[in-house]
Amino acid sequence: MSDDRVATAPLEHRGARWKARALAATLGVLCHSTFVLAVSSLAVGLYCGMASGHGRARGLTAFGLNALLAVQFPLLHSFLLTRRGQGTLVRMFGREHGRDFAPTSYAWIAAVQILATFALWSPSGIVWWRPQGAWLFASIAAYAAAWLFLLKALSDAGPGLQTGWIGWTAVWRGRRVQYPPMARTGLFSVCRQPIYLGFAMTLWTGPVWTPDRLLLALIWTSYCVFGPRRKEARYATLYGESFREYRRGVPYMAILKRKAA
Repeated sequence: MSDDRVATAPLEHRGARWKARALAATLGVLCHSTFVLAVSSLAVGLYCGMASGHGRARGLTAFGLNALLAVQFPLLHSFLLTRRGQGTLVRMFGREHGRDFAPTSYAWIAAVQILATFALWSPSGIVWWRPQGAWLFASIAAYAAAWLFLLKALSDAGPGLQTGWIGWTAVWRGRRVQYPPMARTGLFSVCRQPIYLGFAMTLWTGPVWTPDRLLLALIWTSYCVFGPRRKEARYATLYGESFREYRRGVPYMAILKRKAA
């Protein structure tokens, strides 16, 4: 029900409509505030070599818990992209609004996972390399460039989808969620997976190197390389020959050259 029909709707329908709006606004605030905290913790944590975590475990216990924190993100993130995972997202908020809330739920869960990883990480206290002088400026520049690349990729993919905005705002307006078309412009015109590439770049740049950061970089980079394969299989089903043509002409992660069509 759109805004101009709320006032003329029966009283019980108006009550349900405002309850849906209250739920949408609450989920939107939770999603976006958690998203900001997660991105901030990610940026700070990678910059300082994962020394910002508040976990207190030590030795092999810390290694095991940190490894679990690292793997929980790609495992759950990938599961929620499957048919069963999508069904789980829909059931979170019931049959009426669950499907429309799904983009917001997905973004919110991802943000919670990232925030938990960096907040609960137990730092080893070991520093392999902390650059000084020109090396420090070069490391910071590379780290900033990686983040700019990632933000550009997120923008090209549609920030409304990436941040979960399109989900809760659709329910607020009384409309069905509208997904953006398959991204093919900007960075997506030279790389099929620029978001995953940019995310991997943030893992390997930045000034401080520790065993903690290496552990996280290895696990999450593996996900960045192999995780999108499932996503591309789904795209081939959804978009058919259009995606297959795009896949033939644009490389998976390389950005320096294009494959011949």
